[in-house]
Amino acid sequence: MFKALRKGQTMVEYIIIISIVAVALITVFTYLSRAIGRKTAGAAEALSEEEGSKAKSAVDSIDENTIRKLGEN
Repeated sequence: MFKALRKGQTMVEYIIIISIVAVALITVFTYLSRAIGRKTAGAAEALSEEEGSKAKSAVDSIDENTIRKLGEN
């Protein structure tokens, strides 16, 4: 009888340990996902600003002669 009770106690201990590990992993992954999201958003913003400045400088460099040449082709 005592072996059956002890076996149940061991199972409950394993379940508690697994639950604690699961909660810890969820917490870590939540924190990391937010940090990775912020880094990705920052990189995307930097890239879009760089591309935007390149496009603006390209548009600014077009003069009337360039437009005429494009119309002739």
